[in-house]
Amino acid sequence: AVAVTACSGEFPQSTLHPNADLSSEIDTLYRTIFWWAVAIFVLVESALVFTILRYRERPDSPAPAHVHGSTLLEISWTLAPAIVLIFIAVPTIQTIFRTEAAPPAELAPVRVEVTGYQWWWRYHYPEYGVTTANEMHVPVDRPVVLEMTSADVIHSFWAPKLGGKRDVIPGRTNRIVFTPDSVGVFLGQCAEFCGESHANMRLRVFVDDSAGFSAWIERQQSPPAPVDTTNEQLRRGAQVYLQKGCIACHTIAGVSAGVIGPNLSHVGSRTTIAAGILPNTSEGLARWLANPPAAKPGSLMPKFPMTDEEIAALSAYLLSLQ
Repeated sequence: AVAVTACSGEFPQSTLHPNADLSSEIDTLYRTIFWWAVAIFVLVESALVFTILRYRERPDSPAPAHVHGSTLLEISWTLAPAIVLIFIAVPTIQTIFRTEAAPPAELAPVRVEVTGYQWWWRYHYPEYGVTTANEMHVPVDRPVVLEMTSADVIHSFWAPKLGGKRDVIPGRTNRIVFTPDSVGVFLGQCAEFCGESHANMRLRVFVDDSAGFSAWIERQQSPPAPVDTTNEQLRRGAQVYLQKGCIACHTIAGVSAGVIGPNLSHVGSRTTIAAGILPNTSEGLARWLANPPAAKPGSLMPKFPMTDEEIAALSAYLLSLQ
């Protein structure tokens, strides 16, 4: 029953169906070593069962001869594990070199600077001048280079279907290189305990086709549409954003330049908020804005005193930022 609980849920993740060259390399390595381990297990257990049956005590069997050690046997059980380790080490090292190699420049790799925060992810595309949060977009069949560091404590970036885990460490830049082979949405999360809401530090990687990725970049590079002044709720929401201190922590292109919290310039185009724990809907935003620490324990975003009317207006304004 405990094992079955890992097979489903609202946030399913699996390493068994790779969708990138990096995850495929890791999967192939593990499957190869697994079958070698199965073969060794069968040989060892067969020898053990044979010995138990062949040399078991019988009423009429004579007492076995007493011997002191066996040089051949001791050499054999010393060499055998060493040979096994060599068989494991060689393909492992080869896989490391293949997956750590920088992609050729002619393949036009997409570079993403990833920064881990308690408890969300910041993504910056330096070649495009685009910054977003928690939901990463990359193109299919094109190398992606993630350059990762942390703004506070040690995190670990992990999107199981795309590649292995990689620690995200303050003051250090670690890298993951992968090429997605399928269009889709791939789930992941922080895999290194990093505080009270570690389990709520989720992520989504959207692998788009070439045209879809270009369109997404173009939308992100454009400023959000101006507030519709004929819509009283949107106008009120923009006022609430300015009055409640949001501008101190968040960026909205042409409105505010805060850098402490996620960039909200196009927050309305995301599918989730609060690092993937709530849907990006009026209800989800209202729950988050009413009391962030209640929705996400330990949240560094404080609870601002707001009326239901102000929360509804602010939610509508944020959803309009496409």
